[in-house]
Order: sequence, then C-alpha cells, then structure tokens
Amino acid sequence: MADEYNHGRTANIALLIDSDNATHLGIDPVLTALAELGTVNIRRAYGNWRKQSLKGWADKVHRYGIEPQQQFDITKGKNATDMKMTIDALDLLFRGNVHGFGIMSSDSDFMPLAMRIRQDGLPVYGFGSAKTPEAFKQACTRFIDVDALIKAEKEERSGGESGGTDESGDVDEELMTLLADAYSASKRDERGFASLSAVGQRAGNRSSFDVRNFGFSSLSEMFETVPNFTTERRENGQIFVKRVH
Repeated sequence: MADEYNHGRTANIALLIDSDNATHLGIDPVLTALAELGTVNIRRAYGNWRKQSLKGWADKVHRYGIEPQQQFDITKGKNATDMKMTIDALDLLFRGNVHGFGIMSSDSDFMPLAMRIRQDGLPVYGFGSAKTPEAFKQACTRFIDVDALIKAEKEERSGGESGGTDESGDVDEELMTLLADAYSASKRDERGFASLSAVGQRAGNRSSFDVRNFGFSSLSEMFETVPNFTTERRENGQIFVKRVH
C-alpha cells in the first residue's frame, strides 16, 4: 500500500455509516474531512430502511452515492447493523484494497473494530456526537464531533458571500458553498493560499463534482472566474487559490 501512495495514487477510503446512530446532516462535512486521507470510493449506510427515523438518510443515499445496506430488526434488543458493519469492514480490510476507514457512529460497540483496523496500520476516523463514549473516541486515529463540524460549516458559510455563475450569469449558491467548504477544509500557507488540487479533491469527495457541469473546462478556470477567490501560479507550475471577501 505504501508503494501506491509513493507513485501518486490516491488512497482508497471506505466510509461505513451506522444510520441509527449518526445524523444525516453531517454527511457533507464528514466527506470533506475524509479527504485528508484520500478519495471516499466506498460509501455504505446500514440500518432498517423501513423505519421512518431513517428517512433523512434515505433522502441522502442517491445524492451522495451511498449504498444502503438493509438490516431487519429480527430480535428486539439485538443490533444486526453493528454486526454487519463489522463483518464488511473486516472483509474490506483483508482484501487489502482499502487504505483508510471512516466510521460514522456514536456507538462504543465499534471500539474493537477501530482497534483491529489500526493494528494493520490503517487510519480510522470516527465521526459521532460529543456524547460518544470515550472508549470509541480513543480507539480511533482521529475522532471528530460531527455536531461541531456542522456548526463550523454554517459559520464559515455565513462569513462570506456566495457566488458562482450559471448559464444566465446568476449566482449558483450551491456551487460556491461547495467550493468555500472545500477551501476551508484544505491546508493553507501563511498567506492563506491552498493548493488547487487539494481543494479539488475535497470538492470531489463531497459530490459527483465536475467543472464541466458548470460550463468550465478546468478547475483553475473555474476559480479564476467565480467571485470571492483569487488564484496564484507559482514557480513549480502549481496553482494555489485563496478566498477573498
């Protein structure tokens, strides 16, 4: 796996979602955070999809390319979802094609799974509420409070104008929100510039993002055109972007 990283291949990341113990409102910032590890090519959400309580997740699966995994409540008090998630995670681990995991849950039952994955040298990002048991938090390579992510994202959005052009020349708010969030999640230098490729990777993790859908031929052209961003090409040929107000 290390050789694949060294040859410039993007790491393959799996996100497994315990729908009963995770809020659907956090899927955007979770995918953005996982871009630190690589591209989230495997996206699975587990639960009994007959439950009305999972309607929020049901509305998200197609939009974000998430594969729903049906688990019936066969016996009261027994959680088949946890078992299926664990089996699938270990199956992916043993195949050797996944380089990192995201576990979206506030359930401490996933502590042994996180520890087992880390024993093979793979990073595990946990995403849950602030009330998640400490045992699961500490078992993860990094644990992130999803509610805090959602709050920070809202504050970041309200801090600047939204804009992006559609066919009529009007502002495409959804596009600018996507670009702003991707920029905010990217590492920036002392002048506030972030690598264009890093921002693009984070935007791609959030959705089936393609600049051609917005009338641009390249990511650099998009950032040179949309408001609130400036670009800078450096000596090594790399392009960096900065959000301006």
